[in-house]
Amino acid sequence: MRFGKSLTKAQYGPWKQHYLDYNKLKSLLREDDPDKPWVDEDEQRFVDELVNVQLEKVNSFQTATYKSLIERTSQCESKLEKLVGKDEASKDKESELSSSLKELDSIREEINRLERFSRINYTGALKAAKKHDRRRGANYKVRPLLQVRLASMPFTSEDYSPLLYRLSAMYAFIRQQLDGNQERAMSNGETHQRMIKYTSYKFFVHPENLLELKTSILRHLPVLVYTPTSTKAVDAVQKDPTITSLYFDNKNFSLYTGKVEKGSGAASLRLRWYGQLRDRPELALEKKTLAEGDDSEEIRFNIKAKYVLPFLKGEYKMEKQTAKLRQKHGANSEEVQNLEKTVDEIQDFVKTDNLEPILRASYTRTAFQIPGDNKVRISLDTNMAFIREDCLDVDRPVRDPDQWHRTDIDDAGMEYPYSGIRKGEISKFPYALLEIKVREGSSRRHSEWIDDIMSSHLVCEAPRFSKFVHGVASLFEDHINTLPFWMSLLETDIRKDPEQAFEEEQEKKNKRAEDELAIGSFIGSFGKSPLNGGGSQMSKKQSIGQNGKFPASKMLSPVQKPKESEDGSEAQNLGVSSRLKQFFPAFSSSKYAQSKRNKVQLPPGVKKPEYWIKDVGTVKVEPKVWLANQRTFIKWCHIAILLSTLSVSLYNSAGLHSNVARGLAVVYTIIAIFAGAWGYGLYISRSRMIRRRSGEDLDNILGPTIVCLGLSVALCLNFGFKVS
Repeated sequence: MRFGKSLTKAQYGPWKQHYLDYNKLKSLLREDDPDKPWVDEDEQRFVDELVNVQLEKVNSFQTATYKSLIERTSQCESKLEKLVGKDEASKDKESELSSSLKELDSIREEINRLERFSRINYTGALKAAKKHDRRRGANYKVRPLLQVRLASMPFTSEDYSPLLYRLSAMYAFIRQQLDGNQERAMSNGETHQRMIKYTSYKFFVHPENLLELKTSILRHLPVLVYTPTSTKAVDAVQKDPTITSLYFDNKNFSLYTGKVEKGSGAASLRLRWYGQLRDRPELALEKKTLAEGDDSEEIRFNIKAKYVLPFLKGEYKMEKQTAKLRQKHGANSEEVQNLEKTVDEIQDFVKTDNLEPILRASYTRTAFQIPGDNKVRISLDTNMAFIREDCLDVDRPVRDPDQWHRTDIDDAGMEYPYSGIRKGEISKFPYALLEIKVREGSSRRHSEWIDDIMSSHLVCEAPRFSKFVHGVASLFEDHINTLPFWMSLLETDIRKDPEQAFEEEQEKKNKRAEDELAIGSFIGSFGKSPLNGGGSQMSKKQSIGQNGKFPASKMLSPVQKPKESEDGSEAQNLGVSSRLKQFFPAFSSSKYAQSKRNKVQLPPGVKKPEYWIKDVGTVKVEPKVWLANQRTFIKWCHIAILLSTLSVSLYNSAGLHSNVARGLAVVYTIIAIFAGAWGYGLYISRSRMIRRRSGEDLDNILGPTIVCLGLSVALCLNFGFKVS
């Protein structure tokens, strides 16, 4: 289906006027009149319409709609806060809870519409730019400019996680109130608490930052290499393994579309192996299904290369492996039943969706993990390349249709950079991919250094990145009508100045604090409601914040009873609920905590110290600091001596009748005295500041400015008097 028809089909009626006008952009390209010369005015008209009109229209609508959703969410929170404490049997309360539930459903549906709105318009802009460069690209290229512009627009990178978390908290409260079944919620929470879950974070890494990033990680985790059979510590000569993932899809790319749109139930299938296929490694066939939220369910089994093609054709059902399990564990054992069920499910999946190999992703993986400790797992994938494996072109297939993989690559043992592959069949990823997995319940000691890495200038956040999605988007752009948002990052320089990265992280933290305050004030206001004190736990993984950088922590017990405040009144909302503490263990948004942060009351007889403890006692300063101050003083002395020498020589050579020369000599002498006095005063002042470890600025441009102006005026007067 052409993209114009896909865009029309995907439009939501009430928002129709806010979508990208793709037909207008096509008309500006004058596809019906290709012989007419394309001049600068035509180019300016097209670029202005695309960048300044269409994209601004889309971005403005997305921003306004998102703000409206936030306001509606806040209003719903305020409405629910008023219901706390009312009689549970009240009909009015039940009616208001039902209406709030409908409002939450409406907000949730609009969030989904807004995300689809952003994605289809993002794809449309890139499609229009590609069409332009293909037809008018001999002298004009607009796609690089568009990629930079898209990367800076909020609608391509908006994170809905904070808003979704607020909705989740309200959903839990409403359903508990309507169902009145707290015991079931508690039991569910305990069950999920025993399950091992990970929070995953993905980042792009520029090649220039790879070594610094590796050394930063090595301070905390050793290097591991994952082999097909086991995980062993890497030795001095062992190389990082090359991993190949062969992904499946059909001619309509339905698996890709489901993956991009993040719909619940979307599935993907891949065949994975380590090293070269000619070395006969063990292969793993894996099916991953997206569950609600960011969770996923994965089933897999190992298979030999000679059985892959018969299995895909439905001629082989892993009978040999099943027979071995029956002999080892028994005919009706759980292992046998699980394998048979997995084989049938994957084989039905291949047959129902007409799946075939579409592309392979090859990369070198460096893994970091403490042996026997899976709290933190880090992988760094480099030399990443995506290669076509399809048979979409019947006349010129990339892969032999009678084979399940490209024999030209595997038989020859090709390695990166795959120079023997034709252009257009390979896409090399320009960055490395860093993935950090933190297990729920990990200590704060782990999360501190991880936070430092994730907020540093060494990485660029790439949430929801998928090798399968990126490979299809980069190699089959003409066959798909939806593109992932991170494609615009590939045309920009992701390197950041350390100071700039720090400022951006501070802004994100401030935004997260605002989101947390909104969530905390809502949850904390429930008091002893089931949401706050009923013992219910979150049953699934959440990723919160603008950049998702909140390592999960251990499930906490219900909120404890508030203590008495100093004035005798109860400090309401002392602790945030266990749900909020799960993600923000070091922050409380209660009124008590806010008052303590705003004003610190010291005990009687204790006064605020005048000096920090670090400033008391022997001052230890590095010698280079003192030497730098001394060098500056010597430079000022050097200037003073040069000027005084000039003034004395000028005065002695002037004679009794040259009043102008003698006057200028006096001026130079005054400047020399000022330079010497300024240098000495600056030396004493800075020495005092170093001893006190003062935070004041050490620079002072007043003295150099006076000396330069004085010399300039004296030289100008000297020249003027000489000419006259």
